[in-house]
Amino acid sequence: MEVGAEGFAQRLPRLRRRILRAAFVALDMEFTGLHSTSLQNSEPSLFDSPAERYVKARQSVQHFTLVQLGLAIFSKENSNKYVVHSYNFFLFPSTLGIKDVEFTLSASSIQFLSYYGFDYNKFLKDGIPYMNEVQEKILRQRLLAGTWKVCSNADRDVLKKAIDEVTTWIAAAKEEDTMILQDLSGYHMIEVQLVLRQALENVWTEPLGDKKVMVKKVSPEHRQLLENSSYDHCQKKLILLSARGFTNLFQILVKVKKPLVGHNMLMDLMHLHDKFYRPLPESYEEFKRNIHNLFPVIIDTKTVTKSVQKKCLFPRVSSLVEAYAVLCSSNLNPKGPPCPVIALASGCSRYAEKKFPHEAGYDAFLCGSVLLMSAHLLLCRSTDGAVEAEPSFSQYLAVLAEHVNKVNFIRGGVSSINFSGEDSPCRRPPALVVHVRGWPGLTEGQIYQEFKARCRFDVRRLSKNQFILLSNKYKQVKHVLRDYRHHPHLQVSVYRHWRHSPSVNCVLQISGIVALWSLLAFVLGGSRSC
Repeated sequence: MEVGAEGFAQRLPRLRRRILRAAFVALDMEFTGLHSTSLQNSEPSLFDSPAERYVKARQSVQHFTLVQLGLAIFSKENSNKYVVHSYNFFLFPSTLGIKDVEFTLSASSIQFLSYYGFDYNKFLKDGIPYMNEVQEKILRQRLLAGTWKVCSNADRDVLKKAIDEVTTWIAAAKEEDTMILQDLSGYHMIEVQLVLRQALENVWTEPLGDKKVMVKKVSPEHRQLLENSSYDHCQKKLILLSARGFTNLFQILVKVKKPLVGHNMLMDLMHLHDKFYRPLPESYEEFKRNIHNLFPVIIDTKTVTKSVQKKCLFPRVSSLVEAYAVLCSSNLNPKGPPCPVIALASGCSRYAEKKFPHEAGYDAFLCGSVLLMSAHLLLCRSTDGAVEAEPSFSQYLAVLAEHVNKVNFIRGGVSSINFSGEDSPCRRPPALVVHVRGWPGLTEGQIYQEFKARCRFDVRRLSKNQFILLSNKYKQVKHVLRDYRHHPHLQVSVYRHWRHSPSVNCVLQISGIVALWSLLAFVLGGSRSC
């Protein structure tokens, strides 16, 4: 089900009711870009600690924006069945009365989404507005002070046309006469009314729906009575409600505290924080605390499927689509009770008929389905198949306990980020050190190209003639050690901190000098005494 700005407000009450009844909610997002090439060292690296990766990702999140958010609401029925309502929300930053929002487009990301059929017209023309708490505070202050302003040139053109029509009409109009302004959508419905009321003290406005606004000529006294009535559609709280847009749904999700499910969801969580809650803090630990307070139960299906691969006879998969296909097609649990039935609601049935990869609503549906099927396999394994015919979702949560609040960390110093505790270091192949001989001026880039054909190593200079290599593949590390055993210029060995660290070497050298001077002082002092 696709939702834009035009119908979002009408759907919000029903969305709230469905979320309240839900067992859990799955989420996916599409962005205008992932890693900014204009930022130095923004690419993820195996050398990154979680805090270092957060700094890199924070810069990218501040550059890019959301184009689509998918929400799949999973509700359990009486039988062993989950009904899914899956939504695609097209989003566009709020432009009402706040500082104009700037964001970057990555050519590769735009091309990628276009290949999968993303409709950029819906993003640009019917995107649901949103704002975070800081932006909302600014708008509230400006509304109260009457200092709000129109940001976009397109909005100015619409407003100018409306003002010209009204000022031409009102010169000859009598009190209680009315006229209709046509083809106003989204914010224009509010902006036109605010501008007209601010400019003309003898007009009143009312939205009629269907992109129309009624303008009535009234006396200033009558106008004052109307402004103080509860029927005024331009009350400050109603304007804020409209300007918040999708943030209203975000606040519902925060309030109900349903388990939030995603796949490789670190960037999703960072955008949630930055776009709908508050600008991302500089502190990585503060970000973790904030997210945990907003969503106490987070489950990343990437960490779950890793566990399933280890504990069950589950082939290695590299994407959400592959994980879903394997779980649906393979008989991984022939003796245990069948997995719960996952049924798409009538308005979302197209996802049952055809694949829509990288459409946010479809990926959110896959994500929640993978969670249920993986949890069922783990539950059957933990009880040797002695599982109730209709396991409850709380039983699934119990078997997933070790994965709760642990979000996958792609190519870094830990395997996952723990939002409810300390991050644990991951097991990975030993680092290699390359000692260069007879090849002056070698750079990190040249070292990377040298080993690229054998393995994707991340490279960092250790000293003038030494480089550290990191990989996440044990087999390829072994091959490089073997193949470079007799290389004329590059000596490759396993990195030993006590042997190769410049700081340790420096300490040892200083200690050696101190020891030598102490010995000389002792010898010379002894000679004088003799």
